[in-house]
Amino acid sequence: PILYSYFRSSCSWRVRIALALKGISYDLVPVNLLKDGGQQFSAEFKAINPMQQVPALKIDGITLSQSLAILHYLEDTHPNPRLLPQDPKKRAQVRMIAEHIVSGIQPLQNLSILNQMGEKKMEWAQNCITSGFKALEQILQHTAGRYCVGDEVSMADLCLVPQVFNAERYKVDMGPYPTITRINKALLELEAFKVSHPSRQPDTPAELRA
Repeated sequence: PILYSYFRSSCSWRVRIALALKGISYDLVPVNLLKDGGQQFSAEFKAINPMQQVPALKIDGITLSQSLAILHYLEDTHPNPRLLPQDPKKRAQVRMIAEHIVSGIQPLQNLSILNQMGEKKMEWAQNCITSGFKALEQILQHTAGRYCVGDEVSMADLCLVPQVFNAERYKVDMGPYPTITRINKALLELEAFKVSHPSRQPDTPAELRA
């Protein structure tokens, strides 16, 4: 497998965690979203992912983009460890939390949007994350055990950790979100989350390395 990734991309990080959890080795091709006007806009990368976004994963003779689609494929082809619970209600809750982050928070504060916000960039990012986290904190109070849904790591957790990283980057006050904070801390102790962390990637700049 070949993963096209950017060290700080939260979408790429979700996939890196899944690959680490499932023990799938891969080659990483860095796509720098800032350098050369954004390497994702090159003709070469557009041929790999017409949406000109990371991640993209070449695996088993196909090329997949969109992090959740990739996660579902990895779940279908490498079912252990399981990232979707067998219980239909818990499975729905995992998907709900994942979508809440993947559709409801992250796209509103990603690079392409923030570049259009000018001086209001930081304020915009904080507002998007804060409104999303208010709802997420409430949801997690009903679903969480050690992690987002019960005591097993799921796709919801793979979405949560990168989003908290973004929140901290944009200086969001995490005080009002004790459940999110607790789960994030527990997940960051797991090896798969450590090795996939933005501070430990081949394309991480020296000054940001762990």
